[in-house]
Amino acid sequence: MNVRRRPISGIAVAAVTALGLGTLSACSSDSAEASGDGGGKLDVVASFYPMQYLAEQIGGDHVSVTSLTEPGQEPHDLELSTKQTAELGEADAVLYLKSLQPAVDEAVDQSEVKTKIDAASLTELEDHGDVEHDHGDEGGEAHSEESGEESGLDPHIWLDPVKYAEVAEGVAKALEKADPDHAADYEKNAEALAVKLDGLDTAFENGLKDTDTKVFFTNHAAFGYLAERYGLTQEAITGLDPDSEPSPARIKELQEEAKADGVTTVFYETLVSDKTAKTLAKDAGLKTDVLDPLEGITEQSKGEDYIEVMQSNLEALKTALGAK
Repeated sequence: MNVRRRPISGIAVAAVTALGLGTLSACSSDSAEASGDGGGKLDVVASFYPMQYLAEQIGGDHVSVTSLTEPGQEPHDLELSTKQTAELGEADAVLYLKSLQPAVDEAVDQSEVKTKIDAASLTELEDHGDVEHDHGDEGGEAHSEESGEESGLDPHIWLDPVKYAEVAEGVAKALEKADPDHAADYEKNAEALAVKLDGLDTAFENGLKDTDTKVFFTNHAAFGYLAERYGLTQEAITGLDPDSEPSPARIKELQEEAKADGVTTVFYETLVSDKTAKTLAKDAGLKTDVLDPLEGITEQSKGEDYIEVMQSNLEALKTALGAK
């Protein structure tokens, strides 16, 4: 698989065209002119860390990036201040992931920023359905909805290096349209990032190819794309919302599945409470470890950026799954 050589998808091209990314916001004309002259930077507002990382990696020296989500803040629950809303409206470009943060979606819709880059439109989102897989209950019925599982399009695309690379290609095209004077640099930076993501994809594919089990337990259902990419099965304690509470039936079900599937570890996160995960692990006689959904980088993160934390995630999965 060579992510770097993959041409940008029709979805990404259509999205960039539809958004009219050839012009900058009228309220940011001075900044745009400065950027065109090489004397200023494109002011980019990112909704949360994975979008910030893309903007910084692709924009390089030509962009000034600010994030609406502070380090250590749970992005799903973000509420914007009046100041943040104003800053977003004055930006040259905004990079966000529609449906993940409703407050950001609303602010973007109401703003006059013309360069609005929706990462969700640059790849194909999927409906991963229930948080648990179907073992086939008696009578052939799947697990009921009493476990608190959720359905709908899964926004956690950045945890799949291949999908993240598709988004990166679309972001690069958008920045090239917005700031054509530096288009060559944006393209070059995007190619360099694609090489990193291609290497990450290869590492995951090789590292998780031969394991004792393919099932892993997580705090919330953030790793559906990653699991699907590398032939694994994610079993989440809660659904797509990390703050939701599992039912007693769900906890009992996971305890039974741990024995049936050879699960050794319950993964928790750095930005949400680990209480339920650790309680489940204790009751089921399992280990615990961190599997980071990379919604923000903090001092507790096992790495300083996206690539390093994803590499740490890979090592944690290899250990938990019994990689050969």
